[in-house]
Amino acid sequence: MLGVIDFHDGLGTWCEQVTVGGESGRDARVCDYDWVLNIREQCVKADVPFHFKQTGAHFRKDDKLYNIPRNQQMAQAHRAGIDFKQ
Repeated sequence: MLGVIDFHDGLGTWCEQVTVGGESGRDARVCDYDWVLNIREQCVKADVPFHFKQTGAHFRKDDKLYNIPRNQQMAQAHRAGIDFKQ
């Protein structure tokens, strides 16, 4: 994720799942947890499954920037416990 995404209430039965995550690698840009939570909220409202795949290399949460090694990005996302299934 590189920013806020607003589906404008366009999510629905046509969508099987929304998966989000941050970029990895040397030149990765920041992923903000608030952006992730915003999309999750939209998915819950539309009853569309949501999966937080990975934090990315540079992850901001509560105004703190974390530099997360690639081998920990998926585990950290899983620990957030925010996936939504119907």
